[in-house]
This record gives sequence, C-alpha cells and structure tokens, in this order.
Amino acid sequence: MIITLSLLLVNATQARAVQKTILAFGDSLTAGYGIPRERAFPAQLEQELQKQSYSITVINAGVSGDTTSGGLTRLEWALAQHPNFVILELGANDMLRGIDPAITRANLRKMLKILQKQKIPVLLAGMKATPNLGPAFLTSYQKMYQTLAKEYDAVYYPFFLEGTALQTNLIQDDGLHPNAAGVAVIVQHILPSVKKLLEKK
Repeated sequence: MIITLSLLLVNATQARAVQKTILAFGDSLTAGYGIPRERAFPAQLEQELQKQSYSITVINAGVSGDTTSGGLTRLEWALAQHPNFVILELGANDMLRGIDPAITRANLRKMLKILQKQKIPVLLAGMKATPNLGPAFLTSYQKMYQTLAKEYDAVYYPFFLEGTALQTNLIQDDGLHPNAAGVAVIVQHILPSVKKLLEKK
C-alpha cells in the first residue's frame, strides 16, 4: 500500500512537471525588433511563467514585417514544432499598409481554422487601428478580432500593446516598437489572459 501510494505521488509530480510549449506566432512585436532576443516578448513571458511555477517553453515564431498573408503561408510549417498552445499576434502590418480589413479577417480566420482542426488552444491578440485610416476602417478592423475570437473559442486579448502605446519611455525611437522595459509591461498586462489560455488544455 505504501509503495502504491509512493508511485502515485511520483506520477503526479511527473505529470505536473511535463514541459509544455506556447508558440508565439506574430510579427516584429513578437520577434523583438530592436531589442536582444532574450528580452523579446516570448523570452520574457517564459521567464515570468516559470517564476510562477509553470513548466512552459515559449517559442519565438515572430517575423518582423509579417502580414496575415505571410503568417498564413508559414503557419503549418511553424506547427511542425507541435506546440500545446498558440498566441496569435498578427494584423498590425496589414493595418499600417492599409490592407482591406476583409482580407486580414479572412487570413486570420483561415489560421484559426487550422489551429481549431489541430485542437490547439489559441490566444488571439488584437491591435488598434490608427485614426487617420478613417472611421469605417477603424470600426471594421477592431471588431474583427473580437468576432473571430468568439467564433473560434479563442482567448481574446483586445490590444497587444496595452500599457505601452504612446508611452515614450517604453517605446523605441521609431515610436512603434516597445523597448525591453515596454515588453515587460506587455507581459504583465497579458499574463492573466495567458493563464486563461493554459487552463484550456
């Protein structure tokens, strides 16, 4: 009886210690443009999760300049790493290039469909459009993230740059990309949503 109980305790400990992976799939905001890779979003998120006793590896699958079209092209290749979870952060470059939100929406939908088919839980990180693109673009662009998250049962995080946008001490000289301190702020803001994602499987 004592041996059986000991085996159960060992098995339970091993189960908790199983390393799982999050694929952080996005553009320069994920890749860590302008900062060392070890200070990029995936690395800082992994460090924070591990501090809180999560056995998690976060894979940096960010490509600077990537659009949703580019992301769709490379998604299945990235999934060859067999992640347990995906953070999908794409669409900012579509917005900056003035790409029709209908195209962005269609590409995101196709990616979410692929992930749903493979039964991989997703956190969909949204972005805000700049006002100069007009109210119609603004409304269409920002609504699509929430709509798609609901449609595909993804964890919805409305604004990836929450806490850093327009904060000059947290962004680089280009006025767009967060510096390392800014990434740390992003991680703290998104962490509750990431924990919600981890509960999905």
